[in-house]
Amino acid sequence: MIAEVIVDVAAHPIDRPFDYAIPKEVEVLAEPGMRVKVPFGNRKVLGFITKIKPFSEFDPKRLKPIHELMDVVPVLNEELLKMAQWMKEQTVCFEIDALQVMVPAALRAKYEKRFVLNAPLEEIAAPLRPYFEKRSFIRLQDAVDVYGLLKKEMEKGTILADTDIQQQTAVKKVRMIHIADSTEQLEAIEIRANAKQQFKLMEFFLENSGRSIESSQLQKEAAVSLPTIYSLVEKGAAQISNMESYRDPQLLTAIEQKSSLELTGAQQIAFDSIESALNTPKTFLLHGITGSGKTEIYLQTIDQVLKQGKEAIMLVPEISLTPQMTIRFKERFGDQVAVLHSGLSAGEKYDEWRKIQRAEVKVVVGARSAIFAPFQNLGLIILDEEHESSYKQDDSPRYHARDMAIWRSEYHNCPVILGSATPSLESYARAQKGVYELLVLEKRAKNQPLPEVHIVDMREELRTGNRSMFSLQLAEAIRDRLEKKQQTVLFLNKRGYSSFVLCRDCGTVMQCPNCDISLTYHRSSETMKCHYCGYDERVPKTCPECESEHIRFFGTGTQKVEEELAKVVPEARVLRMDVDTTRNKGAHEKILSAFGEGKADILLGTQMIAKGLDFPNITLVGVLSADTTLHLPDFRAAEKTYQLLTQVSGRAGRDILPGTVFVQSYTPEHYAITLAKDQLYEPFYEQEMAMRRASGYPPYYYVVNIQFTHEDLMTVAEYADQTVRYLKNHLSPNTLIIGPSASLIARVNNRYRYQCLIKYKKEPKLTDTMQQLIKIHRTEWLKKGATLSIDMNPTSVM
Repeated sequence: MIAEVIVDVAAHPIDRPFDYAIPKEVEVLAEPGMRVKVPFGNRKVLGFITKIKPFSEFDPKRLKPIHELMDVVPVLNEELLKMAQWMKEQTVCFEIDALQVMVPAALRAKYEKRFVLNAPLEEIAAPLRPYFEKRSFIRLQDAVDVYGLLKKEMEKGTILADTDIQQQTAVKKVRMIHIADSTEQLEAIEIRANAKQQFKLMEFFLENSGRSIESSQLQKEAAVSLPTIYSLVEKGAAQISNMESYRDPQLLTAIEQKSSLELTGAQQIAFDSIESALNTPKTFLLHGITGSGKTEIYLQTIDQVLKQGKEAIMLVPEISLTPQMTIRFKERFGDQVAVLHSGLSAGEKYDEWRKIQRAEVKVVVGARSAIFAPFQNLGLIILDEEHESSYKQDDSPRYHARDMAIWRSEYHNCPVILGSATPSLESYARAQKGVYELLVLEKRAKNQPLPEVHIVDMREELRTGNRSMFSLQLAEAIRDRLEKKQQTVLFLNKRGYSSFVLCRDCGTVMQCPNCDISLTYHRSSETMKCHYCGYDERVPKTCPECESEHIRFFGTGTQKVEEELAKVVPEARVLRMDVDTTRNKGAHEKILSAFGEGKADILLGTQMIAKGLDFPNITLVGVLSADTTLHLPDFRAAEKTYQLLTQVSGRAGRDILPGTVFVQSYTPEHYAITLAKDQLYEPFYEQEMAMRRASGYPPYYYVVNIQFTHEDLMTVAEYADQTVRYLKNHLSPNTLIIGPSASLIARVNNRYRYQCLIKYKKEPKLTDTMQQLIKIHRTEWLKKGATLSIDMNPTSVM
């Protein structure tokens, strides 16, 4: 039998299946979707079996055999193998990249070079023998001192160079102690008179005869040490075995089961529409204002799917939303829920993935990559906050979870629900055309009014002499909520202390030496950091250009807001939630649960707090700078601003208490801000669509962003220019090619960046042209240090 294998080498000529002979002894086990070790050139690499066939068109004598199977059961099913081929076409990536993104990081290969003994120990040079006495190989990093000797032995053939492939995380095993079930057998065991610990443990064994208990648990319960346990095991009082165990991503709260809530009239209509289409590949756009009860519809629809014996995937955009969403799902479905997101350790992810693969759970809640959950019988896929750009992967393969969901829904004949209070223009346009079915929830689930939104013109505040980052109205409202023991959410779309460090005498801004971007000041460590390449340095006491001491911080970051808050309301308890405070594992859950339990009055954060938070005591939301995203040179700037303001406003007044929102802006007349005030989506949609039509952007056109990088500015400009000429010669005349031009941030990590945009309505030659472009890049440009990346339908063109 012959296996077609996609090998773990990301190169253009190798992006195809290679034939390998399947050794007779593993023929019965080998299946498509399994990982294998195969010889490739003079090394061994990991590969995925994509097909098994009876014979090869190549000479069977020349075929190399598979070295080893790495799995007992396939890690990818037939559906995911087909999906990888589709992804390769759609996102213009290598098939190995598509296959690798579908398996958890724990299963990705760890390559290790080593030297293996290939002769009796006596035949190799004496200084090398101690290295091989205990085992038959030595790792490359342990052999640096004797590398010359090893080379001579390799020439003689007594030692071979080899590549060992291991997966990054092993299955967790726990030590189980099985206490003998016969009390007569236990009483007959002799213990020395002075062995007090053993007597103590024997008493425990007699009371718990026949019980199996984890070793660490036994040490706690019996208050004895491990050697004591081993002593009694040797005497026959118990047996030891290693048992496979799951790492449990502990949630901070004990979860009690809750039953379904009663649906409102509008919720019921939406639910009935979805329920009637449960076995059809249909896409629904659930457009419900913030607090309209979309999550309850998700939960009740999933309940119907589980009753049919099928499975469901629930995607959320932000890792910070996952704990809250997980708790709601575990309250409803208990142990049938698995969790997949980047906040878990590699081992925890691996174990959650294995639960799904073994069909031990029916529902998965997670971020983008959970779309690849290896379910065999999918009945429903949900993308909550479907407009979010985090559903699009930034590096290869640049897939969008929404496209993957729709592909899987067609494969399984099941519906997809795209839920949002502020749908992306593309999704809403498709719903208007009838490609998706539109379901609307116009009122909040508990009939609460939408929060009262006030837009504050910060130019007026400056004119009246208020130079603080808090308008007088917002500061007064924060004090009022503190007196009433109610909670406030303050939103700022930046982390760090301030945007940049500037000399007031000569105007010098502290720049990153590797990137064309200013450094961000971080107060807690008194450093300036680049958020692109990671460079950091201490804040200078004087200006490096003119040596003036008037060097100051400009702009506003979360740390600075926290400091200002301490001056405005010193008695307030403030929690800050941004990338810096949520680096540690479980930090999201800790901050949110502390806020939910009323341990803080103000939650200050970046966009991770803008969505999904549902706390009854939040009655005030303050948006400190609505203009941050508005003036970016990106065609989605107005859409992102409208979405962010609507989402963050929706955190207020979600229970009995009414909510108030203050939006501070220097351009309060902009339509994205004025229409977000009353959550008027349709007027915003009409106005933004007119802008997109006039400028020729999605959804009227498809867009492809091609980016080039190189350490030399002239070289990258030349490659970009060559590409544009190539595209003009190979694409249809109706297709627009814009550029090449320098990217918004023209240099990152000492590499210059150029880009060009392709805009098209129909372009039959696009995929072939992109594949050819990659081929040219891989065969010629890559050797000269240039990189090329292609982003189909990007969420941003910056």
